[in-house]
Amino acid sequence: MKKSLHLIVFFISMAMLESAVVIYLRELLYPDGFHFPLVGMKPIVIATELAREAATIIMLWTVGYIAGRNFSTRFAWFLIGFGIWDIFYYIFLYVFIQWPASLFEWDILFLIPLPWYGPVIAPCIISILMIILGWFLLYRDDSNEIIQGKLVSSILMGLGCVVVLWTFMGDFVRMLPRSSNKPFDILVIEHSQDFIPLDYSYMDFAIGVVLIICGMVFMLGNRRFYKD
Repeated sequence: MKKSLHLIVFFISMAMLESAVVIYLRELLYPDGFHFPLVGMKPIVIATELAREAATIIMLWTVGYIAGRNFSTRFAWFLIGFGIWDIFYYIFLYVFIQWPASLFEWDILFLIPLPWYGPVIAPCIISILMIILGWFLLYRDDSNEIIQGKLVSSILMGLGCVVVLWTFMGDFVRMLPRSSNKPFDILVIEHSQDFIPLDYSYMDFAIGVVLIICGMVFMLGNRRFYKD
């Protein structure tokens, strides 16, 4: 319990740092308030942002690796950490700059491998599912349970994740210029400075979430105990 509390405090603190960086960027790049399309940034700023996002994922996995004792529990702590970090990131943004005004505000969610766009409620829902799955994996490990039907549950959750990710990146990909001789990274940067997200596919998102939940339910329903 004490270890769990310390880990949760760490993930919340990470969220505070993440929100601070974003607040600084918005004050510098969007003094009149955040809006789409994204404003142009110097290459060094873009490279730094990409590196920062990659470093965040590495940090979450590293903490999860240290906290767990096998792959299952390490992955569980990674999921829990990611979910807590993401939810509290938005909480801290609201506390300091009163944004988002609603859970349906559009945001740039991530930049790797392509920009992710979506309403704030979408990553929050996914984060809640990640926390639930993570806690279940920890509970399974503590209760000496074996998960059966891993392949089916993994396929369902994997398909759900693909569908959800497509709702974040699909419109951006579809609207990428096809007739251009520019390097792909330059093309993506220029396109992001023109792209304005307008219509989020809540139906596709719901399908993805249902697939993920079905995978989790299938996992819950196919387990048995074992003795050390």
